[in-house]
Amino acid sequence: MLPREDLLQGSRRPEELAALIDQAEQALRTWQPVWTGFVAADLREEADRRLGSLSELTLNSAGGWPQAERRRLLLQRAELAADTQGPTEAGPADGAAHGEEAAPLMGLVVSGNFLFDPAEPGDVRDGLLAAGAEPGELGDIWIRGDRGAQLIATPELAARLHGQPARVRTVDVQLEALPVEQLQLPAQRQPRQLSSVEASLRLDAVGSAGFGLSRSRMAELVRSGAVRLNWQPVSSPSKELAVGDRLRLEGRGELELLEVQPTKRERWRVVLRRS
Repeated sequence: MLPREDLLQGSRRPEELAALIDQAEQALRTWQPVWTGFVAADLREEADRRLGSLSELTLNSAGGWPQAERRRLLLQRAELAADTQGPTEAGPADGAAHGEEAAPLMGLVVSGNFLFDPAEPGDVRDGLLAAGAEPGELGDIWIRGDRGAQLIATPELAARLHGQPARVRTVDVQLEALPVEQLQLPAQRQPRQLSSVEASLRLDAVGSAGFGLSRSRMAELVRSGAVRLNWQPVSSPSKELAVGDRLRLEGRGELELLEVQPTKRERWRVVLRRS
């Protein structure tokens, strides 16, 4: 048995981490690798720190593309991983993680006319949940202009929804399952550092500079719940940021505030890293 109390101590998401511990114990007990459902990035980071430090267990992940935020975790005995380790990237794996077995991932295309009612990834997720999907069956979602969206899903969900109608906001859509390699995956973002001078350290001011959006649009996204601060939901555009804070905007990646320096004109020079 794993040291459950120690692993859960101080966790931000104890119930979800406890479920991962159950699956890790199953992998250890049965000597069979276990794939979890898709987990959010903050839970994955926490699991990697806590479960990844155990000598008897290895933890890898796959999300369908290298910068995927939502990923499925592969839990298996360290002895099995040492014998059959597949290709990995820097950090968690994204691809075949043991032997020749590929990660259990499938693509799903959401097609509809969003010209007059544009959708965000969260809208697509809500529509799919209403169509019968479970949260753990849904990976990353990205918008394809006014034609709809694409996403990574579990093979079971993709098969279940293939050819089915659904509704996203006010738009009727069709769902089509495709292999991940046939999707038009998001362009990979190269981490880059940038600087800006802002009148304040408000979330909407810093976020608009880092993500290249208008301040009003950034504020709108914050109020709609599309932005997370240090993995936690945030709804106030006026929230003051500090060095080390991380902003996550779905579909646009992550922004980290590296440096803050006051200027002679009572403004702030900020250094940001976008990834």
